[in-house]
Amino acid sequence: MQLKVGDLKKLQETINYTARHDAVTNTLNGTAFAAAVEHYIDRRKRIATDGGGVMIAVVIDTLDEISRRYGPQWADTVMQSLAAIIQSSVRKGDLVARLATNELGVFLPGATIENAQDVGTRIRRRVAEASFSAEGSLMTIGIRLGGAVFEGPTDFTHIRQLADEMAMERGGECEDAIPLSRLPAA
Repeated sequence: MQLKVGDLKKLQETINYTARHDAVTNTLNGTAFAAAVEHYIDRRKRIATDGGGVMIAVVIDTLDEISRRYGPQWADTVMQSLAAIIQSSVRKGDLVARLATNELGVFLPGATIENAQDVGTRIRRRVAEASFSAEGSLMTIGIRLGGAVFEGPTDFTHIRQLADEMAMERGGECEDAIPLSRLPAA
């Protein structure tokens, strides 16, 4: 009976992991990421800390083109590689998630603007240094970065919308600094 209970516990852990993580990138999925950010915001309200945080949106401009030219398996491979690059570029305790087919999100709890700029610079540099090829052809990976800084009460939807706007409006500019916008304090 104990063996069966142990097997059931392992199965439940596997189910929970699968429900919270993206199958391609092994990062959090959008739902789990949103819940984690909301939990952080709610916890900050209850204990009245001033930690704030930053969310960075990483939009992969060339993913659809890669999928059409080389096939969806290559787009998945690129997403796996980019997720690994981003995970190696963040601080301990930061969260990485796949938010859309061509978008990864990074949540930096308690981060300053300087912390976010450092993470963004590492991401850009490591993506630029990485070599991506398919069927003997070099692939160009175009990414856009944008971020939202928050300190006061807010919600995940507002943070994500602002980070996405910053990435889409100014995030493709070839510069070290990533465009960040501050959510107004409530």
